[in-house]
Amino acid sequence: MKSSLLPVRTGRHETVHDITEECRDFIRGEGDGLLHVFVPHATAGIAIIELGAGSDDDLLAALRDLLPADDRWRHSHGTRGHGRSHVMPALIPPYASVPVIGGRLALGTWQSIAVVDLNVDNPEREVRLSFLRGT
Repeated sequence: MKSSLLPVRTGRHETVHDITEECRDFIRGEGDGLLHVFVPHATAGIAIIELGAGSDDDLLAALRDLLPADDRWRHSHGTRGHGRSHVMPALIPPYASVPVIGGRLALGTWQSIAVVDLNVDNPEREVRLSFLRGT
């Protein structure tokens, strides 16, 4: 298995951060297999979603509606509403797997791979990319 850590700067704002090109670079020329994308953080997730046409903003708006940044959360250290960031990975998991065919991601026409991060207290993330070659 080929594996590597990808540093990602998500910044101090809620974000949907595109990592599709980095994933393409990682598997380029690898043949057939499976790309597994994992963010080893308790407050971030991985989404396969259309980006750049407003869907990323819609996702953040939906998460704000579902998980408001207020004082209702028992997990309450950090900025106001920080506990919601710990609930988010139950909705947007910290991983995704994508088939790789002939060294290319088998994504749909409008699909991208993104890190979803509501935690404004942690602007630096890592993403573990792992490629499992087919037999």
